[in-house]
Amino acid sequence: MIDWAADFIDAIGLLGVAALVALENIFPPIPSELVLLLTGFNVSETRFGFVGAIVFATIGSVVGAYFLYGVGRLLNEDRLEAFLAGIGRFVGLKKSDVHTGFQWFERHGTLVVLFGRLVPVVRSVVSIPAGADKMPLGRFTALTAFGSLVWNTIWISIGWGLGDQWKKAGHWGDYIQYGVIALIAVGLVVLIARARRRSGSLT
Repeated sequence: MIDWAADFIDAIGLLGVAALVALENIFPPIPSELVLLLTGFNVSETRFGFVGAIVFATIGSVVGAYFLYGVGRLLNEDRLEAFLAGIGRFVGLKKSDVHTGFQWFERHGTLVVLFGRLVPVVRSVVSIPAGADKMPLGRFTALTAFGSLVWNTIWISIGWGLGDQWKKAGHWGDYIQYGVIALIAVGLVVLIARARRRSGSLT
């Protein structure tokens, strides 16, 4: 993956950076940290300018987020809610619990989209509920662009600073991602426990 990304960026430059970052938003398993670190390395080698690298990476982030936002708009809130409830029943979640989650997103969606862009895994999928909730496109674009700008600047700066040692920092992204997955799992367990307590109190 790293060699392919390096060859791709070498072939078409900053357009390659934008394309890879856009793909990372659509397919979260593609490690955005490595793409951005690689971009920072290219900055250290004076192949790209620092500002240009951040701008193109951020454009790619927004374009990729638009795709998932569009998926959310096509599914709409009712369909997405029904889909998640169908999956959730295997872990004890009711449709009412999923509905409560969407109500929470309606109240706090702006902060979720903004800060979600700074969290691995979440930074990609957060665009789907934003689309399903029909968040205004202008607001979604501004929040996504700002959050992505911060994320991209951090990782490109690290890659720039590390130079040819940039690969070592890729492990940091792995640990962060594992931590986020663990937190999501804990949150899901808490949600299930609360849902079961509520159902038990009603019987």
